[in-house]
Amino acid sequence: MTVCVLAFDTFGTVVDWHGSIRREVTARFPDVDGDAFATAWRAGYRPAMQRVMSGELPWTLIDDLHRMILDELLPRFGLAHLDDAARRQLNKAWHRLDPWVDAAEGLRRLKSRHVVCTLSNGNIGLLTDLAKHGSLPFDCILSAEVFKAYKPDPATYLGVARVFDVPPAEVMLVAAHHDDLAGARACGLQTAYVERPLEFGANRAKDVSPRPENTLHARDFMHLADLLDC
Repeated sequence: MTVCVLAFDTFGTVVDWHGSIRREVTARFPDVDGDAFATAWRAGYRPAMQRVMSGELPWTLIDDLHRMILDELLPRFGLAHLDDAARRQLNKAWHRLDPWVDAAEGLRRLKSRHVVCTLSNGNIGLLTDLAKHGSLPFDCILSAEVFKAYKPDPATYLGVARVFDVPPAEVMLVAAHHDDLAGARACGLQTAYVERPLEFGANRAKDVSPRPENTLHARDFMHLADLLDC
């Protein structure tokens, strides 16, 4: 098994979006249910991207899609009064997501033998801020923004191979989402599933059972490093 490049999904795989958004919302607005707010904000993510993929919207950065979702969400939680500056600051919460506890050290181990990069629908500025915030030692930030296509468009997965001038079979997508991994496999990439049972919060633990179609199945990034002899 030759793996030259490890490409990492980010939201949920590298960083804890739900816990981070919940904590920030609760700290800013103690009367708001931070758990419900985080869940609702993320629920708008795929429908918003679908509007871009269908051509209803032109190419739009995730930062801007997050803001569109936020503006629709605020009245539901009694926050319609927030001005533009407050909304901009709250939207930047996605730039301050905390990494899972194993992420930084796991990446350091993995990059000792592999190129490690992001492959996220998040935009470049957002992903760069996440890497700085969490001391995440990526070799390269790749984003849907680079390819002007959101996953699971093949342009994203094949784009990684093209950027690093390697065959798709020498790229491994690392993700906590089986649909993302399926898209990568369809393009000839290897796949590693990483368990993140609490991605959606403690009250919505998800099934992280192994699936035989994945090349590897890891408990976390440290376990993945063990499996790849890093």
